[in-house]
Amino acid sequence: MPEGTLCNKIPVNTKEELLTLLADKSGKTYYEEMNHLEVDRAALKATLDKSCKSRIRTWLEICAHCGMCADSCFFYLANNKDPEQVPSYKIQSTLGEIVKRNGDVDNAFMQKTMDIAWGKCTCCNRCGMYCPFGIDMGVMFGYLRGLCFSQGFVPWELKIGSGMHRIYRAQMDVTSEDWVDTCQWMAEENEEDWPGLEIPVDKEDADIIYTVNAREPKHYPEDLAEAAILFHLAGENWTVPSVGWEETSLAMFAGDWEGCRLQVQAVYDAMERLKPKRMVVTECGHAYRATVIEGPYWAGLKSGKTPVPSFHYVEWVAEALRTGKLKLDPAKKIKEPVTYQDSCNYIRNAGLSDCAREIMSYIAEDFREMRPNREHNFCCGGGGGMNGLGRYRQERNVGLKVKRDQILATGAKLVITPCHNCWDAVRDLEEVYKVGIRWSFLKPILLKMVIVPDHMKPEE
Repeated sequence: MPEGTLCNKIPVNTKEELLTLLADKSGKTYYEEMNHLEVDRAALKATLDKSCKSRIRTWLEICAHCGMCADSCFFYLANNKDPEQVPSYKIQSTLGEIVKRNGDVDNAFMQKTMDIAWGKCTCCNRCGMYCPFGIDMGVMFGYLRGLCFSQGFVPWELKIGSGMHRIYRAQMDVTSEDWVDTCQWMAEENEEDWPGLEIPVDKEDADIIYTVNAREPKHYPEDLAEAAILFHLAGENWTVPSVGWEETSLAMFAGDWEGCRLQVQAVYDAMERLKPKRMVVTECGHAYRATVIEGPYWAGLKSGKTPVPSFHYVEWVAEALRTGKLKLDPAKKIKEPVTYQDSCNYIRNAGLSDCAREIMSYIAEDFREMRPNREHNFCCGGGGGMNGLGRYRQERNVGLKVKRDQILATGAKLVITPCHNCWDAVRDLEEVYKVGIRWSFLKPILLKMVIVPDHMKPEE
């Protein structure tokens, strides 16, 4: 059974394999090898027999093809209501066919399935809200991605991302040493302006253990510094773990469920080791979903909950403002029209829309809702891994039109985006369509408004 050197059914588990894959610029050789990759039909059938149980089979069977999910999908709307972009069509023509054929499919079918599973869906789960039968296409697309991954039909970038998690327990090649060094560097870099500032590492029995997106220490270390300053101003007893500090899961986007388990177990081990009272996750939607919502099941925790209570950053900010741990100067409220991007993963899938509105009431004088909003908001267009997939960049760019039009309809020029994927998508939206908008995480905005007690100010 032909297996390529790069494109094959074996997950990336060593640095050597990872470097070889990274050296294949844009995945040129990888995708050429994919054209010759054979489907292991017996293994695919065995996977279906073992894991495709009554829920998914019932969903596939009871779908009435009514089309009520159509207008819920931003890809459908952005592509002139192309019938092939209707969520039910996308899942029935891929997973539905695999199940109907009992795994008897070929290379061409699996490549087409891959292009639909990653190029026409972000697993935002919006369609599931509008299905009269409660069919969750997002869950089914996640399952479909797992089938594709097991057969080697996964986008090049996500095979790399999955390998990063297996090797580094992070979506990027950031070692524990790199992480700790970055924490120390950011504390030292800012201690003159913020007397007493620390980024405590491996402090036991802290009130908060703070976990991040690996992109922060890799590319945006100032985000870590901003979080530290705000915790410092709020008087929090907090820490970061030296191991188990990364929350995100490109393995989840890839459908690599063992990679997901390995990643999330590192975070849970840190909780068990340091025994904090609770965890706060940085401004990232899928990090929260992966570790707080999905993670307990990957790790086999029967409670369905993380070892300690876990919160998204917007929950901590809302609490800190509500209780007065952080006090803002009303005169420094944002005066211009501003809107808020509701992230699928902590708004739609975790119900944190009220926290977001509470925060906006503190920081904005002219807050303007997108329509629709809250759990009904459309995906940013870059979730589910779409932001990072070169093969589907044009599909992603077309999909951004829906978010572009939502933002423009508010009249706002500033978009608050407390999620890395949303931040990226809005940034790229401006790059592609040049509509004159700006975007920001919460941390830098809060630091511009926060009232600093005299005893925390540097000496003149």
